[in-house]
Amino acid sequence: MSRKRRRKKRKQNSKGISIIVFVVIIFCATVGIRTYALKNQSEELAKRQAALEKQMESEEQRTKELEELEKYMKTKKYVEEVAKEKLGLVYPDEILIEPENK
Repeated sequence: MSRKRRRKKRKQNSKGISIIVFVVIIFCATVGIRTYALKNQSEELAKRQAALEKQMESEEQRTKELEELEKYMKTKKYVEEVAKEKLGLVYPDEILIEPENK
């Protein structure tokens, strides 16, 4: 082979390598940017998950309180309290003493 052909081949090889290096750099940059975006999204989702778990715990506590209130409202004692306070009912042998300032 002549020197001119060798030089042309080397130039072509160096152009090919340059293109490959350029593509690899672009690929690495794209992967890095996407990784950064996914990391930020992951942190936001973790915060949201923590907030939702906290809300879920408070709702479970509220559910327990409502269940206890429901049990209490089914008792005879609750019915008597409502009858006395709201309806003014008393047992036949019961005497009510009210203060005069009312």
